[in-house]
Amino acid sequence: MRRSAGRRAFPSGRLRPALVAMAGALAITGMSAQPACAQEVLRDAETEALFRDMSAPIIKAAGLDPHNVDIILLNDGDINAFVAGGQAVYVQSGLIGAADNINEVQGVVAHELGHITGGHVISTAGSRPATGITLLSLLLGGLAAAAGSPEAGMGVFMAGQQAAMGSYLAFSRAQESTADAAGAQYLSKAGISGRGSLDFFKKLQNMEFRYGFTRNADSEFYSTHPMTADRLATLQDTYEKDPAWNTPIDPDLQARFLRVKAKLYGYLADPQATLAAYPDYLNDPPAHYARAYAYHKEALMDKALAEVDAMLKQLPDDPYALELKGQVLLESGQPQAAIAPLRRATNLTGNNPLIATTFSHALLATEDPANFAEAERVLKTSVARDRENPFAWYQLGMVYEAEGDTPRARLASAEQQLMQMQLPEAARNAQAAEDTLPKGSADWLRAQDIAMSAQSQMERQRKKK
Repeated sequence: MRRSAGRRAFPSGRLRPALVAMAGALAITGMSAQPACAQEVLRDAETEALFRDMSAPIIKAAGLDPHNVDIILLNDGDINAFVAGGQAVYVQSGLIGAADNINEVQGVVAHELGHITGGHVISTAGSRPATGITLLSLLLGGLAAAAGSPEAGMGVFMAGQQAAMGSYLAFSRAQESTADAAGAQYLSKAGISGRGSLDFFKKLQNMEFRYGFTRNADSEFYSTHPMTADRLATLQDTYEKDPAWNTPIDPDLQARFLRVKAKLYGYLADPQATLAAYPDYLNDPPAHYARAYAYHKEALMDKALAEVDAMLKQLPDDPYALELKGQVLLESGQPQAAIAPLRRATNLTGNNPLIATTFSHALLATEDPANFAEAERVLKTSVARDRENPFAWYQLGMVYEAEGDTPRARLASAEQQLMQMQLPEAARNAQAAEDTLPKGSADWLRAQDIAMSAQSQMERQRKKK
């Protein structure tokens, strides 16, 4: 994994601009979820491939196109998932850490897809009545105060606020129940057991007990979700009657999940915690993965390479192990040695854009002009397939500058800066590129788009101040 502005990633990747509104969080009852705008997106080629494959049948069952739905991993230790507009499901790293198997994650994704198909993020059906009650209470409270009774006015106001909250929370609970039912339907249609969904709800219930949650009238009123015990009872009855109830977990997806879980733990956790969780006597691929990251973070490159090589001995054609080997070599100052494993990983994954970006990084890091032409080809293919990769654009700008193509170097910089919300710099570079690129060309039009986008976002920011 690697960190960069906007998106944060495993060995290869980038960040997206901050996210805003969210709905459908699987947060523990009565506990609030962290706003998405305070979270970072983690990217990794292997993880994204797993998310894509494990969610595709559920997405199809929901009547959506898997190519149009993103499952995005956030760097947040809370056990949570949510939707935030559009066709995207955000899964927090804490949820991956808490899940024991891929079936549990599939259950969560199915539930969140229920929010997407239900239009729960953009719907205002619940918020409008709540707003109306609040405005009415303000009006009545003002009349009471004007009549010489400020205490009565405040009482009316507080009662109105309570009624507004109750209306909104009831609407939220109804949405959650709808998403539960839809998720169960999608899992059934996809032929996936609901056991994982039930197991995950039981985990949430156990955490409620651990935090001292007590069910009473107040907790039921203030909860945005139905009571977990009620959800479990309803879903258990539904899932146990489903033909897919006894369908076993896909062993290939489960093996891949354990690798991703170990990789994520090794990347995010303290190295000593990682080594304690994955001690030396464990010699399966997940353990090698986790320890490789722990040693890498401690700059113990020889030990990190030994772990990767042990993994490659078991899985010699594994592209993600090859990617990690190239990453370790590259970051230990051996770009020339990193080229071979990264080139092979790129080829084995059909030129995955994230891995290809790391490969091009190794080519450029050799500072050998003979490698620049290949780096340019790789980067152009990478950004064509995945435009939202600031590090790829940064490298492409370096290549253009080395070739003396300043207009396209500035355009590449503008692409990078727009994604990293460096709006003034993006606007300046886009305008400079537009002034010197052939008028009417695709690059010239793109420079115009970036300049206008940056300017409009800066204007919106000014109006908010």
